[in-house]
Amino acid sequence: MSNKELVSLSAVEMRRRIGTKEISPVELLEACLDHIAAVNPAVNAVTAMAVKRARQEAKAAETAVRRGEELPLLHGLPTGIKDLEETRDLLTTYGSPLYRDYVPNYDNVMVSRVRAAGAVVVGKTNVPEFGAGSNSRNPVWGATGNPFNPSLNAGGSSGGSAAALATDMLPVCTGSDTGGSLRNPASFCGIVGFRPSPGMVAVERRAMGWTPISVLGPMGRSVADLCLLYATQIGPDDSDPLSFPVDGAAFAEPWPVDLGSLRVAYTEDYGGAPVDPEIRKVFRDRIKKMKPLFARLDKVDVDYGEADRCFDVIRAVNFLSRYQNDYENNRKMLGPNIIANYELGAKMSLKDFAWAHGEQTRIFRAFQDIYKDYDLVIGPTVGFSPFPWKQLYIDEMNGKKLRNYYHWMATKYFITLTSNPAVSLPCGVDHKKMPFGLQVVGRFRGDGEVLGAAHAMEQAFKAIPGMARPLPDMAKLRKPRPDLKSIVTHPPKLNAKTSNGPAPAAL
Repeated sequence: MSNKELVSLSAVEMRRRIGTKEISPVELLEACLDHIAAVNPAVNAVTAMAVKRARQEAKAAETAVRRGEELPLLHGLPTGIKDLEETRDLLTTYGSPLYRDYVPNYDNVMVSRVRAAGAVVVGKTNVPEFGAGSNSRNPVWGATGNPFNPSLNAGGSSGGSAAALATDMLPVCTGSDTGGSLRNPASFCGIVGFRPSPGMVAVERRAMGWTPISVLGPMGRSVADLCLLYATQIGPDDSDPLSFPVDGAAFAEPWPVDLGSLRVAYTEDYGGAPVDPEIRKVFRDRIKKMKPLFARLDKVDVDYGEADRCFDVIRAVNFLSRYQNDYENNRKMLGPNIIANYELGAKMSLKDFAWAHGEQTRIFRAFQDIYKDYDLVIGPTVGFSPFPWKQLYIDEMNGKKLRNYYHWMATKYFITLTSNPAVSLPCGVDHKKMPFGLQVVGRFRGDGEVLGAAHAMEQAFKAIPGMARPLPDMAKLRKPRPDLKSIVTHPPKLNAKTSNGPAPAAL
C-alpha cells in the first residue's frame, strides 16, 4: 500500500488494521509525517510538532501490538490537538504573541484522556488568536488556507484541525466550539464537526465554569471516525462543575437509526440569521433530495427571540472574565477581536447579564418545544460560502451591514444558546463549488441519537448525486503558499522551555 493510500484510510479502518497487524503504527506515523511535509506548506494547518516523541510513542504502540496487549480505542493513531489545549512539553501558543513561547508541563484533562486512549500526538493545529473569530489566522503562525482553495478561509476557530483532516495529514484531530468553532470549519472544509452537549467533555479552562456556551468536541472525516475520538474525550472531572458521569464507550460507534422513521424539521435561517440568497438556494436543493429519506420533512418557524443580543452579552461577559488583566496591561499585544469583545463586555451592566440569562432560558425552552413533534432540526451550517482568509470576517449581506464581526455566524450561535448537540455534516458543494455543510441538531442531551442520525444520513447521501462529502484536489496542494505566513509578526520561539504557567483560564 502506498503512503497516499494509507493516509487516506478512515481512522476507524486504520485502527482496525493496526489491531490485525496489517499496518504498523510506525509505518502509519511516517506516512503522515511525509504527507504533512508535502501538503502543510499549502494550507498551514499543522503548527508546532513533536516528531521525536511521536516516533517513540509509535514504536511503543507497535511493541504493544506485537505483544498481544489489549489496545485502547485510538491506539497508534497520529493525532492533532487544537492549539487552544495545553499539551505537555509541546508549544501551546493559543495563537497569541503573549504565549508564543509557552510550553506547558502538563496535558489538560481532555488531552490526557486522548493520550490514554493510545493517540500519538504529532502536533498542534492552527487557530485564530485565543480562538476568537472564525478565520484561523494569527500573528504567531499565520493563516490556514482552505483545502479546496488555499486563498480562502478554512473557518475557525478549529480551522487547522479541519484542514488537516480534509487533506489526510492526520486521521484524528480535536476541536472546541463556542459560537460555531467546530461546526464552521467542518462546513468550510468538507468534514464532520460535532458540538456535544455541555458537560459531556470536561472543560477545565473555562473561567466561568457554570456557563455552558464553550465546549470541547471531536472532528472527523466521517461520523464513525468522529465517534471513535468522542468516546475517548467523554467523562467528568472535578475542574468542570457542568461535567457529569457518562459511559464514553457507549459512543464509540454510531447508534443505529432508521431514517425512514424520523420526523425532521428544517429551517433556512433559524428565524433570522444572515443567510446568503445563494446558500438558501443550495439548501432548498438539498431539502428536495433529502425528502424521500424521512417520514416527514417539514419547514418550521423558529422562535429566535433576541438571540443576537443575548449571545452578545453572554459571550462578552466571558471575555471580560478572562481578559481583564491582558487588556489593562498588554492591550497592544491583543488582536482586534479580543479587544472588541472585551470592550463590549466592559460597557454592560449586571442588568444586561441578568436579562441575557433569562432570554437564553426562554430561547432554550421555546426550541425544545419543536421536539414534541420532531426528532431533528436541520438547516445550513453556515450562511455564506468560504471567503478570502485575508478578509477578517463578513461584514455585510446584500449591501446591508451586519451587527459585528461574528454576526455572520448566527446560524451556529443560536444553537449554542439552546445547548442542543449539533453536527455539521458534509453535503456536497455550494454554488461556488466549495463544501456545503448541513447542521443537524438533536434533542437536548441527545448526543447518541443525533450522531446516529447523522451517520445514517451520511451513508444515504453517498447514493444521491451531489450529496456526498466532497474531496479536495490533492495534486493542487503540493505548491507552498508563502502568503499564508505573511501576517506573522511574532513568530513562535521553537526552542522555548517547559513552563508551568501562566496560561489562559478561558477561551
